[in-house]
Amino acid sequence: MTDPDILMPAPMADAVIAALDARFVLHRLWEQADPAACLASVGPRIRGMAVSTLAGRVDAASFDALPALEIVANFGVGYDNIDAAAAAARGIVVTNTPGVLDEEVADLTIGLLLATLRRIPQADRYVRDGHWPDGSFPLSPTLRGRRIGLLGLGAIGKAVARRLEGFGVAIAYHGRTRQAGVAYDYHDSPVALAAACDVLIAIVPGGAATRHLVDAAVLAALGAEGVFINVARGSVVDQAALVAALRDGTIGGAGLDVFEDEPHVPEELRAMSQVVLLPHIGSASRDTRAAMGQLVVDNLTSWFDGHGAVSPVSVPAGPR
Repeated sequence: MTDPDILMPAPMADAVIAALDARFVLHRLWEQADPAACLASVGPRIRGMAVSTLAGRVDAASFDALPALEIVANFGVGYDNIDAAAAAARGIVVTNTPGVLDEEVADLTIGLLLATLRRIPQADRYVRDGHWPDGSFPLSPTLRGRRIGLLGLGAIGKAVARRLEGFGVAIAYHGRTRQAGVAYDYHDSPVALAAACDVLIAIVPGGAATRHLVDAAVLAALGAEGVFINVARGSVVDQAALVAALRDGTIGGAGLDVFEDEPHVPEELRAMSQVVLLPHIGSASRDTRAAMGQLVVDNLTSWFDGHGAVSPVSVPAGPR
């Protein structure tokens, strides 16, 4: 029996490529002089895909070009780059990389929150630019006494909450339903959560169900001392409304790891001193990315060894 054909539309880590190359017939679409011609040639033989957000949208048109496709292994816990509903309708399994990145993203979330409140990047620039001899750096806001709202309380949200407990702050959350066995206050809408808190952390999946979940009304409810932290997806917030809220003083600041049109960030956001901007690095440590890549390999290997996918996803229904 010949090894299954696997399509990789965009480059992934060398270790992932090497592992898939050793087990499958791997087609590196980005290396082809004419990707469309290559896809037309090998498409009918492709039984699996290894993808990341760099591959662009994987949707019904993609599936139509790959009639033998059985599984799409996604590099990342978020899979809004894949039309999971269209895949399910065709009997195609979609997998992601949950669990292995929860703690890393939670660590980064706390770091981004502290950096935003205590203005750590701005203080670093103050020293580097030689301003310290001119006088002390301006006093910053504090985490002390803050009320933290978690928009989404899935695995990563719970990991963030565990860390926040150590700071002695009040914690509340919003999700599709109130979760049993959770002691944090529950609010039945994003607006209600924002009104009850002065820090709002978005940690929900992307996709149509959560698009612009944080809108002008939510930001207004957060208030002038409020801080918005986004480690979810750029689509979760109405970016134009966020820029306006920051510009007009509707909220006090923001820490953003994700954006609407990555890697492009609006000039107005880049110019704001009350905003901390990161280049989508929530899970971007060497160890965690290696574990994520291995799970992509494990999903494909397990599937074609007849043991099923390791971490299949279900069609998303909104914030957890």
